[in-house]
Amino acid sequence: MYGAGDVRVEDVPDAHLVEPTDALVRVTRAAICGSDLWPYKSMGQSEQGRRMGHEFVGVVEAVGDDVRTLDPGDLVVAPFLWSDGTCVFCREGLHSSCLHGGRYGDPDVDGGQGEAVRVPQADGTLVVVPVDEDDALMPSLLTLTDVMATGHHAALRARVEPGRSVAVVGDGAVGLCGLIAAQRLGAEQVILLGRHPSRIALAKEFGATDIVSERGDEAVERVRELTDGLGAQSVLECVGLEQATVTALSIVRPGGAVGRVGVPQEQSIPHGVATFFDNVTISGGPAPARAYIEELLPDVLDGTIEPGRVFDRAGGLDDVPAGYRAMDDREAIKVMVEL
Repeated sequence: MYGAGDVRVEDVPDAHLVEPTDALVRVTRAAICGSDLWPYKSMGQSEQGRRMGHEFVGVVEAVGDDVRTLDPGDLVVAPFLWSDGTCVFCREGLHSSCLHGGRYGDPDVDGGQGEAVRVPQADGTLVVVPVDEDDALMPSLLTLTDVMATGHHAALRARVEPGRSVAVVGDGAVGLCGLIAAQRLGAEQVILLGRHPSRIALAKEFGATDIVSERGDEAVERVRELTDGLGAQSVLECVGLEQATVTALSIVRPGGAVGRVGVPQEQSIPHGVATFFDNVTISGGPAPARAYIEELLPDVLDGTIEPGRVFDRAGGLDDVPAGYRAMDDREAIKVMVEL
């Protein structure tokens, strides 16, 4: 990406092993993330450009001398952040704060929207999956790299548990995966706040009990009507814009919890006084996807959950610029890149 709206497909030097803890992964599926749209909308012009993509699955082509858990030929899921798996934060399940971790697309690290990626700290990062690279489960496996793990994180931070009422703010891929996560965790009522017909239809198939298409004060009023005037016990904020945050904090009931996973576009959290006096818990952040993959993987493999259905468009590498436009124009929920 060279600036707002300027995505190019280019030839770059081949990815290769650098450190003995690296693995070289040939990408078979990648994705465009909603968070990729923030620089797509606002990035200043750059002469060097920025390699994009952090969601991918693929086949291990080579491993460094210190890699012990991976072999060439393994099909692997790559969480959207790399981590060593051994630092104090990784041991606590917070791989997103790994002391020796990082992000794809950073200087000297490949982006996931390409033919191959050098994965640092491979033993602590990559998860081997027992399927072939053309398996029908590939779209759902791809969601474990980010959006399904992030939806699950939102549900956990919002303290979703059996019998609770849940509201999900946002009908994008993360919001829809948050809905799946809430259902999986036993929520009794799941309200989706969204207004796009195709996404609403999918949300209903995923188990949404109620749909709120209003915005602002009208949305708040409608959610309260659906929750006996109390508000939802658990709220998943899956957008990051100020209005979405205001809505999330306005529909949570006293003593409830809000799980924030939308990348914040503001420095401060609104409604600080009201949520303080209502004893509302506000939590969240980047999902430690590596911590969740092994928990969610069995449900993907046996078909209990089908988060891959959030992909409603697919194409090759040459189609990536059009994929960004489609997602930015709300013509697609999420785009998968097939290699």
